[in-house]
Amino acid sequence: MRDAWREVPPTAGLPLRWRDFNPRRKSPSLEESLAAFLEVPSVQLECSGTAALIIALTTLKQTSSRRSVILPAYTCPLVALAVLHCGLTPVLCDLAPGSFDDCAESLERLCNTDVLAIIATHLGGRVCDLDRVTSIAQRHGAFVIEDAAQSLGAVWRGRKAGTIGDIGFFSLAAGKGLTLYEGGALVARDPAVRKALEETSSRIAPYQLLWEWRRALQLIGYRLLYRPGMLRIAYGLPLRRALRKRQFTAAIGDDFTSSIPLHRVGSFRRNIGARAVTRLPAFLDALSMQAAIRRRLLRSIPRIAVIGDAEGTRGTWPFFMVMMPTTEVRDLALNQLWTAGAGVTRLFIHALPDYPYLQAQLGTHHVPNARDFAARMLTISNSPWLLKADFHRICDVLAGVVTVSFANSR
Repeated sequence: MRDAWREVPPTAGLPLRWRDFNPRRKSPSLEESLAAFLEVPSVQLECSGTAALIIALTTLKQTSSRRSVILPAYTCPLVALAVLHCGLTPVLCDLAPGSFDDCAESLERLCNTDVLAIIATHLGGRVCDLDRVTSIAQRHGAFVIEDAAQSLGAVWRGRKAGTIGDIGFFSLAAGKGLTLYEGGALVARDPAVRKALEETSSRIAPYQLLWEWRRALQLIGYRLLYRPGMLRIAYGLPLRRALRKRQFTAAIGDDFTSSIPLHRVGSFRRNIGARAVTRLPAFLDALSMQAAIRRRLLRSIPRIAVIGDAEGTRGTWPFFMVMMPTTEVRDLALNQLWTAGAGVTRLFIHALPDYPYLQAQLGTHHVPNARDFAARMLTISNSPWLLKADFHRICDVLAGVVTVSFANSR
């Protein structure tokens, strides 16, 4: 019988070990290790992926009178909040049908002489169509910022995602491939841009002792609780409480505010990350091999689609993005799986214009494909802690709701 208190995390994050906390264990700095992993000259560490984006946008804003930033209409709400934080105007681009990629026609139509940057989003470990974004950006004189928050280690044509555009950023938040509980990393192609990013960070992200103490304690808590037997306390119980109240935005942690901390990351957390990052390549390889097996099972289910790798790309696999045939079928599956402790959930609850706390700033938008993506997609964890039997049960539930729904519609 399945352990009722066993909880699988919704995403496959690299677990920390107590030896990562050993101050006597020497290793290269986290920045040096990440730079070597990403095959770039240097990496700039920030307190979150959102902070990294704010520093990138603030830096670019100083170089131009342009004030618009194009971003996908389906992405983390923090991306829109970061744009607004910088006094810039978010411009939402609809997605291509059934995809997380921007619609090429919509992107081309939105570009004009006021567009400062286009944010190209690598979602859920997958790699977006960079050819399309970069060619449009170059024609219109806009910068390309790669949002690789969920895709540290993904590859586009032999190069790491996040290192191809003008600027790229990664998240080191809880549950990510590498975590400091909260953290972010910035990279840039041009040495002058790298220098400008450092100057911006030193100006707007000072060291704040209270924030760093808070994050250090949270990181210790993460080490204690990020395991199947303890996640029910930190993740499962709050999830079920929110779902009982039908507070879906709170259930997956999308209830953000405009208050975004900006501070330096202290040496304690940097050193822990530096020791953990040495295990990251092997961890990502193991996830990829596991995903290959599990993808075949999912793809054997009729009328669903698994978002996979485009030609020339190799993504990471923190979770699977599964497109169900309709919203009703998706919700039938979630009714059985969301509270089952098996790592099945939703990614972002809404397309950006549909979050109540963003509507006043974003206004109304016609983004039907983004809304459809939000309405039909669910995610399945690729955590090594998700047992083979539980994954088969998930597949059985998906196949069952699709079969019943199709039979009822005939």
